[in-house]
Amino acid sequence: MTKSPIDPAIDTLIHDVVHVGSAYDIDGMEQLYTADQSFLVLGSNGEVTRVSRTDSLAEFRSRRDAGEPPLSTEHRVLHVEQQGDHATAILYRRMSPDAPAAMYELRLRKDSGRWMVAGETVTPWPGGIDGNFLPARRQAA
Repeated sequence: MTKSPIDPAIDTLIHDVVHVGSAYDIDGMEQLYTADQSFLVLGSNGEVTRVSRTDSLAEFRSRRDAGEPPLSTEHRVLHVEQQGDHATAILYRRMSPDAPAAMYELRLRKDSGRWMVAGETVTPWPGGIDGNFLPARRQAA
């Protein structure tokens, strides 16, 4: 069975999502995520927490404004699967040496000819993610 080629723009999007988000570049992040994008975070107790795009961007903005250091860009793309204008990417991701590693499933959608993140699911790698998937703050809010 021949594997279908993956649009190279997906690799660029993944790189940008990791690096732009890690730098708390809110303007850049807004260009990478669809208007209806949301995060789903699986806790170690099996509870799923939904985080809206608005709340996620507000948290990144707050961290930037508080002077938090940039997040780590440590990641590995484990798998990308494309079906027309939709794709799924699975990443190993660690936001900092102090934060647990996580598996990110990026749900991608091509809108107006451009790949964007429509959703992310964050699950433990291995073990649980208790509380926030971002590292603890170093600066007071």
